[in-house]
Amino acid sequence: MQQYAMLISPSTNRVYARTAARMAANEIRVFSALALDGVIEDVEETVIGGVPYLAFRSDSLSARDLRLLANLSSLYALFKVRGDLLEPIAVERLDRYEDDLVTILKYVGKTNEQFTKLLLNVTAAVALTPDRILGGGVKVLDPMCGRGTTLNQAAMYGWDGYGVEVDKRDFEAYGAFVQRWLKDKRLKHTAVTSRVKREGRGVGQRTRVEFAATKERYRAGDLQVLEIVNADTQRSGEVFRKGAFDLIVTDAPYGVQHAAVKDTRALTRKPTEVLEAAIPVWTDLLRPGGAIGLSWNLYTTSRAELVAILEDAGLEVQDAEPFLDFEHRVDQAINRDLIVARKPR
Repeated sequence: MQQYAMLISPSTNRVYARTAARMAANEIRVFSALALDGVIEDVEETVIGGVPYLAFRSDSLSARDLRLLANLSSLYALFKVRGDLLEPIAVERLDRYEDDLVTILKYVGKTNEQFTKLLLNVTAAVALTPDRILGGGVKVLDPMCGRGTTLNQAAMYGWDGYGVEVDKRDFEAYGAFVQRWLKDKRLKHTAVTSRVKREGRGVGQRTRVEFAATKERYRAGDLQVLEIVNADTQRSGEVFRKGAFDLIVTDAPYGVQHAAVKDTRALTRKPTEVLEAAIPVWTDLLRPGGAIGLSWNLYTTSRAELVAILEDAGLEVQDAEPFLDFEHRVDQAINRDLIVARKPR
C-alpha cells in the first residue's frame, strides 16, 4: 500500500497552528469516508527528517481523488513516500485566483482563513459528489458573513458566494474591498448596489458583483457572483428564494467581540437564541441534499443544544467520528467547534 506524506502549511495564527495537523487529519478522514469511498487509511502525524508531516496510506488514489485532496485546507505540499525519499506530487487546486483574495483583508474578529476553508470543505463533502465539487456551479450562503472570508473562499473555488451581514460597516467594507480587488487584478466585472424590498417594505441594501477569471470566460457569460446584503440574518428568507443554496457555511458570533444580531429594540449577545431563530430560516434556503456547516463557541452554546436546534429544523446532524474531533482553542474566551448537518432529499 502506498504511503503519502502531507506537509502542513504554515499558519499566520500560532494558536491555530498548534492544532492544524489534528484538524487536517480529520478533514482527510471526512473526505475519505464521504467523497473517496474510504480509500484512505492510517492517517497519523509523523516526523520525516526532523520535519513534521501528516502521513496516510492508500492503494487506489485516482487522479480525481488527488484533485480533491489538493484542496485540503492545510496542504502545503504532498509527496509519495519511496523508502527514505519523498517524491513530490503536483497538486492541481481548484483555486482560480491569487490567494490574496482571502488573505489581504485584515480586521478584528476575522476567522482564520485555513479554518474557513476547512469548514467549507467538510460541508461540501457532506452535500456534494466529487464531480460536483470539482465541476463548479455551487452556490454558497454565509448568513453571518462579516467581511466575507467564506464568500472569498467560495470564489477561489469558482463557486458563487452570497452573504447576509447586519453590520453596515462590514457590508460597506466588503463591497468596497471586492470591487477594489477586481480592479487591481484587472478582471472584468460589473457591480450594482440596490435596495431589497419585499411587499413594499425595505429589507436591506444589496451589493452584487458579477465577474470572471478571464476575459474569455466573461465574454462567454461564464460569470461568478459575489453578493452581500445588509440585513438581519433572520430576514434571509425575505432576501433569497427557498432551496437556492447547495451549502450554508458560517462562523457564528461568539458572544465576545461581536453582537449576534441587531434589531430596532436592542443589541443582544446571546448566540444560542439567535441560532434558534435563524437556523429554521436558513434551512428553508437550503436545497434538498444540501448541508449547513457551522462553527461556534462552546462556551456560549453546547454541542447538545446545537444538535437539538438543527434536528428540530429537520436536519440530519453528521455524527461520525471525524466530525466529533474539530474542537480547538481560539483564545481564553473562545473554544471553537464545528458541526455539519444535511437536509434530507
